[in-house]
Amino acid sequence: MSDNEQTRMIATAMNEGSPQARALGFSTLEIGEATAILKVPYRPEIVGDPETGVIAGGVVTTLLDHASGQAVHAALTTWVSIATLDLRIDYMRAAEPGLDVFARAHCYKLTRSVAFVRAVAYDRDPNDPVAAAQATFMLDSSAGKKPGANLKPPRDAGAKTGGVD
Repeated sequence: MSDNEQTRMIATAMNEGSPQARALGFSTLEIGEATAILKVPYRPEIVGDPETGVIAGGVVTTLLDHASGQAVHAALTTWVSIATLDLRIDYMRAAEPGLDVFARAHCYKLTRSVAFVRAVAYDRDPNDPVAAAQATFMLDSSAGKKPGANLKPPRDAGAKTGGVD
């Protein structure tokens, strides 16, 4: 499997495996060369202000974070888990009602433990952004452990609770 095929599989898994991304309808339009372009389709369910029809700011935040994470995976040579450390967003204007919103993210620097990303969200033109973001991601956020290794086992219903019932 080529690096690009693996990166595309990771992007698809991120879109389909995240309940929030799936509910919002995220799709990855382009991925590779440390960049990702994602789209969220305009629908009434994601409108934040019914009077104006403007998409909720939280949808834009989620789109920028998600696109940034995919750009990090596109920049990596091997898969590792990642976690958002910091996400700073400047909102510049409301997205135009009725239009899909896109996010273009570029991972411009990788260190041993942190990835640095810049991203913009836009509706018609990336040169007229809705929002701009700067993000950092922790690399290998699971410290090499298998997925789910940090989860506590289910408590035995019959076990003592230490005096607290």
